Amino acid sequence: MSDIDFSPAAYLDLSKTSHSPLFAIGEPVWTAVGKIQSYLESTLKPARLGEIMPGAFIGEQVYLGRGTRVMPGAVILGPAWIGDDCFVGPGCYIRENVIIDHRSIVANSSEFKNCVLFEACEAPHFNYVGDSLLGHKAHLGAGAVLSNWRLDHQPITSPRPDGGKIETGLPKFGAVVRDHVDIGCHSTISPGSLLGRHSVIYPNTHWRGILKSRQIVKLQQSLQIVERL
Repeated sequence: MSDIDFSPAAYLDLSKTSHSPLFAIGEPVWTAVGKIQSYLESTLKPARLGEIMPGAFIGEQVYLGRGTRVMPGAVILGPAWIGDDCFVGPGCYIRENVIIDHRSIVANSSEFKNCVLFEACEAPHFNYVGDSLLGHKAHLGAGAVLSNWRLDHQPITSPRPDGGKIETGLPKFGAVVRDHVDIGCHSTISPGSLLGRHSVIYPNTHWRGILKSRQIVKLQQSLQIVERL
């Protein structure tokens, strides 16, 4: 595992994002996390082409694509770019430096900050996505969290399968969730995690590190049933 290819093209389908220039050739895929702010500063052209329901708040530095619906109670502070035919549900909180590509669902009481969602992502219920990259058709179950901050305040590292450690150099970094990944309800993904294509994380799981493509992380628990007195 000493020669893992972490290049953007190897890790994500760049044809499924409208923002491929954000991903630099020859750099690890996670370096894009540190460039979202400057990228939006140079490219964002605010517009409101979708449907905004009464009771929603939209900041000045926000692009909303055609066919996108923003429901009552949603807050989009910006800078943010949200593509066509997306759904922004009630209570959704979109903070600074967020890119959400076409046909994605971000909804009920979910929070997004400094992140990129590729096309057709789903984070619909009580999710937190901070300083992360979500590939094409990535899906987060209800309550799934991508944690982005170490308790000791040190730069984010990622444990390698061979026992080594990857130094990302980022003060905050959640996860790279590759295409077609399913993360079960109430799972927590620790900072610096890299999840392979078509992988699955079972509900209520805590995961940290690199998961290869098409692997399933199963959580086993022991339950005891007793008679009620």
